[in-house]
Amino acid sequence: MSAISGISTTSPYLYGHIASGNRLMSAADGAAELAITEKENAQITGINTGTKNLSDGLSLLKTSDSALGSITSSLQRMRELAVRASSGILNDANRADIQREVDQLKDQINLVARQTNFNGHSLLDGSQKNGIELVGDADGSSINVNNSINSTLDALGLKDFDVTKNFNIQDIDRALEKVTGDRSTLGAQYNKLEYAIDYNGYASENLTAAKSRMGDTDVAKALMQLQHQQTLQSVSMMLQKRNMAQKGQQTMGLLQF
Repeated sequence: MSAISGISTTSPYLYGHIASGNRLMSAADGAAELAITEKENAQITGINTGTKNLSDGLSLLKTSDSALGSITSSLQRMRELAVRASSGILNDANRADIQREVDQLKDQINLVARQTNFNGHSLLDGSQKNGIELVGDADGSSINVNNSINSTLDALGLKDFDVTKNFNIQDIDRALEKVTGDRSTLGAQYNKLEYAIDYNGYASENLTAAKSRMGDTDVAKALMQLQHQQTLQSVSMMLQKRNMAQKGQQTMGLLQF
C-alpha cells in the first residue's frame, strides 16, 4: 500500500510536467540541473539580444552605404560636367551655366553628408570619431562600426571647386576614391556583422538544444509513469471496495449471531 499512498500527490505533479514540457519546474526536480539550465537561459537571452544589436548595426551600415551611393552619383555627374567645362569651345557664359549645376550637386553632397543619421547618430559628417559600439554577444563583447566617415565637401576637398576658375578634375577623382574606400570599409564591416549574427544563431541553437536535453520532460516516460500510477490507483480503489465489502459482511455476521 505504500506505493499507492503517494498517487494523489504524484499524479498532479506528472500532469504539470507533461503540460509544461519542463522537467525542471523547481529546485526539487534537480537543483544542480536547474542552475545549469537557468545559466543557459541567461546566455541564450544575451545572445539573442546581441543578435538584435548586430541587426541594428546592419541597418545602420545599409543607411550609410546608400547615402554614400548617392554622393558617388553626384560626384560622377560633377566629373562629367568638369570634363565638359574643360572644352576650349565653351565660353565663360557656358561655364557659368555648368557651374550652377555643379553648385547644386555640391549642396546635395553636403546635405546628404550632414543629414544622414540612424536613430539620432550622424553617420557621414565626421562626428562619430570613435565609431559606434555594438554589443554582440552574451559576454558583452562589442564590434565597432562606421569609424569616423566624413563625406562633407571640406573632407572631400571640393568646397571651392569651380569650373569658371582654375580647377583640377583630379580633385573629383580623389573625392571619388575616398568615398569608394569608405564604402569598401562599410562592406567589410557588414560582412563581419553578418558572420557574428550567423555565429550567434549557431551558438543559440546549440545552447537551446543542450537546455532541452537537460530540462525538457521525457513525455513518453512521463506518460508511462502516469499510466502506471493510474493502474495503481485503480487497484487501490478495488482493494478499498473489497475491504469495505468484507467489513460489511463481518458486521452482518455479528448482528446475526
